Amino acid sequence: MNLYNTNPARPCSRRDFLWQSGGGLGGIALAAMGVNEAAGGDGVLGNKLHHPPKAKRVIQLFMSGAASHLDLWDYKPWLDQHHGEEADFGEKIELFQSGFGPWAKSYFKFRPYGGSGKQLSDAVKPLGDVVDEMAFVHNMVGKTGVHSQATFLQATGFQDPGFPGMGCWVSYALGSMNDNLPTFVVLPDHRGYASNGPKNWGSAFLPAYSQGTTVFPQRENPIENLLPQSEYITSGSERDGADLLRRMNSRYNAARPGDSRLEARIRSYELAAKMQLSAPEAMDLSKETAATLKAYGLDRQGTSYGPDINVPEEAEYFGRKCLIARRLIERGVRFVQIWSGNDNGFPRRNWDSHEDVQRDHGPLANGMAIGAAALIKDLKQRGLLEDTIILWTTEFGRMPSSQRSTGRDHNPFTFTNWLCGGGIRGGVTVGESDQWGFKPLDRDNPTQVYDIHATMLHLLGIDHERLTVRNNGIDRRLTDVHGKVIQGLLA
Repeated sequence: MNLYNTNPARPCSRRDFLWQSGGGLGGIALAAMGVNEAAGGDGVLGNKLHHPPKAKRVIQLFMSGAASHLDLWDYKPWLDQHHGEEADFGEKIELFQSGFGPWAKSYFKFRPYGGSGKQLSDAVKPLGDVVDEMAFVHNMVGKTGVHSQATFLQATGFQDPGFPGMGCWVSYALGSMNDNLPTFVVLPDHRGYASNGPKNWGSAFLPAYSQGTTVFPQRENPIENLLPQSEYITSGSERDGADLLRRMNSRYNAARPGDSRLEARIRSYELAAKMQLSAPEAMDLSKETAATLKAYGLDRQGTSYGPDINVPEEAEYFGRKCLIARRLIERGVRFVQIWSGNDNGFPRRNWDSHEDVQRDHGPLANGMAIGAAALIKDLKQRGLLEDTIILWTTEFGRMPSSQRSTGRDHNPFTFTNWLCGGGIRGGVTVGESDQWGFKPLDRDNPTQVYDIHATMLHLLGIDHERLTVRNNGIDRRLTDVHGKVIQGLLA
């Protein structure tokens, strides 16, 4: 007897039958299978990767607002020698803001670290301990000096909206390594979203389940709408309501095949039910040792910070996200994206240092470096670094000339990324900028974001040219029609 088929002309589907059989137990079983499918299962590639992978997962660190390569990673003695002289680039340039000042050396002192002797600024000194694990690319180029477009390009491979985030492609291709947490988790800056907000990690034309799940770990309610906030809702009423909603949605969805939106919503409800237990446990740092908390900059929790940007506050907030990222990948999350810096605002709480690089970059960079260094060391001692890629990026760099005496304007003409772990060859620099840090040294052979994305996918066992989805008559991919694997980065 078909209790729920209100259209006798349409035969009872397998989904309908399972929902109706066994007093609802069949439906629960189907929902559990749906969660695995929602998480991607084995992903669209199944167990047939294009080649053997070196990495299983990715942690991306994104510095919103444009971190200055010249004040963190890319040491330029030439600027030391010519500091204060009139800047002459030998060509006409168009800046984001009008006018530029004289050549400006780094606002921080650089020193050599590690066996590689890599020069790092004092602003990122904590990363000196692990610099031989890191590989630097100093000849990155962008297409625009506009924050929103440049952020899209780094986050999605396109400078226009409407394209899936990098983590969505990985989620879609490889699927989940767990059945009770999302495949792709995003940890934004606690002060708010960067340029474009959730569009940076939206699924666009990929299945809706591949989009990033936003978590604010420092908030009282880290995941919106995961747990009921009203006192009159009991666990029993919540369970009954969710069960009714599942039944209604399933019937509705079965009559409308080919639309992934409701299917993804049904699956997200099932995943959310499991996350009610698993997510709070993943966010709970109470069982971490005091030494671990201190390493991540979390030994001052509960401190009230003043209005001025400062190192302990930045270290605590960024370090918390780094530690939670480690806990998430331990529990099978495939891709974690950590953001530093919110959209434009004053006083500066992002990397867009037009006015004062030392004031803004100092605390942001030192706090970031404390958390990132702890993450690298922690992953390494747990045996996780060897199959986890860490990718550090920003939307563009900053100019070698000064602005407003102690700031720097946007520089999309060259900037820095670095990577480590997951098949990356540590202690190397692949791609140099010119003597000023203005453009690539070899202008005919820059590194583009497509090359970084192609290399990341390669290490995950994916040929970037073969991972495509047809949309609006075009076979789309993360790397558009560009991209090459950077062989010098491979271990």
